[in-house]
Amino acid sequence: RAQAEKLARNQAPVFIHGESGTGKEVIARHIHALGARAGGPFVPVNCGAISPELMESEFFGHRKGSFTGASADKSGLFQAASGGTLFLDEIGELPLAMQVKLLRAIQERAVRPVGAHAEEPVDVRILSASHQDLGRLVAEGRFRQDLFFRINVITLRVPPLRERREDIPDLASHILARLAVREGGAPRRLSTAALERLQAYDFPGNVRELENLLERACALCEGEEIDVGDLGVEGDCSPLGATAGVEGGTAPVAEPEEGREGQDEVERLRIIRALEQTRWNRSAAARMLGMTLRQLRYRLQKWGME
Repeated sequence: RAQAEKLARNQAPVFIHGESGTGKEVIARHIHALGARAGGPFVPVNCGAISPELMESEFFGHRKGSFTGASADKSGLFQAASGGTLFLDEIGELPLAMQVKLLRAIQERAVRPVGAHAEEPVDVRILSASHQDLGRLVAEGRFRQDLFFRINVITLRVPPLRERREDIPDLASHILARLAVREGGAPRRLSTAALERLQAYDFPGNVRELENLLERACALCEGEEIDVGDLGVEGDCSPLGATAGVEGGTAPVAEPEEGREGQDEVERLRIIRALEQTRWNRSAAARMLGMTLRQLRYRLQKWGME
């Protein structure tokens, strides 16, 4: 939080790096709210959720008649964020062709709508985020180095929930209070044993998984107190989460190894675990993991699991 407050004082591009579900957008909104652009719009966009064919139009807008279906002029995300902040979530998912156009827009502070003959000036601050290691993507030729340097002026790392277990009681209380407002009742509370179980759990899905777990516990809980049995977290819940599992299936979670192969294996096990938790409902698993269905399918295809 202290780092976010410092970053809010200037307009330098910030890259927020952290695992899925750690709250990268929350951090971005906090930076925006504390800065000089707080009175302007905050426009978040998941770069992995936009069809590659529509990206240029979505980002920069288009002119009437510029392509089939363009029945009127349309402003893009850059224009919508004018005077405020444009948050590019999962920027590592952008195709290389779009990365070139994005780089020019950031450098020139201007965009050219599809079908237009001239560029239009835009005034936005760029905040970006990804759970991927952009430096590794650059080395693999999957992300442009010049764009990497442009957006990565300052890096803010958001630690996973397993590295800040002391936050779990406050986060759980906040989530339960928010659920109570939505349901129109009094907030449920966690038993001492349930809270201890949560603090021992590894949370591969981070804060988003904690939210899902507590929402399910509230639905299954009979009384006002959530106990261990309502959480659905079973097995050995040691700090490393070696064999943690939930109702509907268990899967081992490996301790991260060094190198790309180790990272891929950890991610594969995390995805398998989410699929087993949701009984192989891919849409639900993607939400739990903090990724789009398209991103999940890409990984399953890569591993021959589609």
